[in-house]
Amino acid sequence: ATLGAPALFFCRNNAYAISTPIHEQYVGDGIVCRAPGYGMRGIRVDGNDFLAVYEAVSEARKTALENNAPVLIEAMTYRLGHHSTSDDSTAYRDLAEMKDWETNNNPLTRARLYLEKHGEWDSDREGEMLNNFRKECLKSLHNAVDKKFPPISQLFTDVYDDVPWHLEEQREELMAHLSRNPEKYSIDDYVKDEDYEDPRYM
Repeated sequence: ATLGAPALFFCRNNAYAISTPIHEQYVGDGIVCRAPGYGMRGIRVDGNDFLAVYEAVSEARKTALENNAPVLIEAMTYRLGHHSTSDDSTAYRDLAEMKDWETNNNPLTRARLYLEKHGEWDSDREGEMLNNFRKECLKSLHNAVDKKFPPISQLFTDVYDDVPWHLEEQREELMAHLSRNPEKYSIDDYVKDEDYEDPRYM
């Protein structure tokens, strides 16, 4: 805000910070009420309503550009899944709570019902779409199985435009280790640097 940047800050409030529920995270009315303290305007929106989110983001963008100032958007939603593959959310929240959100406030169901009500969608089109997606995913998986992994060097080059010295040192250490112990690693499963075409720049 002090720089007058027309930036949008989008906070997806999904009711949990890993295993900690929001009522143990902060006191007060959510995140959006923090915006004025930073000199920003704030908008809270039903994050499970795709039209409301679109409208809120559109208005926030307009406000940010017209006033050359940041806007905070807090989208209220719920995390149905686990936080990560190592997280079992049933250890800290009730299955009934999760089921209730999935049944009564699922954003995909709400969007589908809205589109069906307005004649823009139906079960036949949904079935066809899902079937096509399934075929496309299986084809992609089948193609991926036959391909080699990207070069090992990509571990160090896909974040920075100019690789910092400490990562360059780590890369050199890794490559030296691999060359000293070829029998312990499946190096041939990886594309060589000189043969690799980065799909991001093709």
